[in-house]
Amino acid sequence: MSAIIKDIVILGCGPAGLSAAINAKIRNRDLLVLGTENCSPPLHKAQRIDNYLGFHGVKGGELLDHFLEHSQAMAVKIHHSKVELVHINEDGTFNLLTGGEILSSKAIILATGIPYKATLPQEDSYLGKGLGYCATCDGPLYRDRVVIIISHNQEGEAEANYMAQICRQVYYLPLYRGLGQLDGRIKLVKDAPARIIGNGQVQGLELKGGESIEAEGLFVLGGETAPDRLIPGLEIVENHIQVDRQQRTSIPGVYAAGDCTGKPYQVAKAIGEGQVAGLNASNYVAARA
Repeated sequence: MSAIIKDIVILGCGPAGLSAAINAKIRNRDLLVLGTENCSPPLHKAQRIDNYLGFHGVKGGELLDHFLEHSQAMAVKIHHSKVELVHINEDGTFNLLTGGEILSSKAIILATGIPYKATLPQEDSYLGKGLGYCATCDGPLYRDRVVIIISHNQEGEAEANYMAQICRQVYYLPLYRGLGQLDGRIKLVKDAPARIIGNGQVQGLELKGGESIEAEGLFVLGGETAPDRLIPGLEIVENHIQVDRQQRTSIPGVYAAGDCTGKPYQVAKAIGEGQVAGLNASNYVAARA
């Protein structure tokens, strides 16, 4: 994907993201949707929805299938990948780091769902002080050191294997089932993380079983990245992305829609905000052409 430059990249393939994509597609925008294999876990798990107009009593999974079928019929491409960091270029375009590759875009729509919840207590206070969210990005800083990697999904194994090549020791705590292939030098930890050990700088990790691991670096991978960590400078109010009536954020060219912008966390709201974001992002790109 390193050579691709898109009009719009949409982060999230839930109702808001797909609504944004469909409306931007109608405006003839060249776009890409980035999301997980299961595009909207909360909607997929909903047993019954009674307040989405025209679909009384529908199951959440069934409604999501309709959304995906609609998107596929309009040739909306969903790439199952996670963005690790967004860089704003001097010309106002964006570079997105995803899977170790760079994707460029003229505008971004954030449809990342319910706001990020920290994996560990006091996680924010250690960010940049031994704690990070991208081992591939920060790996060289920990060459010949001891690091701990906590991962919410199997994608973290590739980063752990990379770190094993340059670090003195790597500890790996999987918060998922179905462990894949790990480098033989990695020490697998079969316990859950409890809290960070440190005094202004990461010194290790305490486990729920009572044991602790000393380390100079700690990475939390695979959880939903907080939007203002993803795009530094993004205005957040009460843990939600601040937007106006056009779904514009505090950064030109960045729009947001759905649960990430605040309550109510409802499908109808997400669809409507996604439409507004998709149309306005399309207008933004057209005006800069």
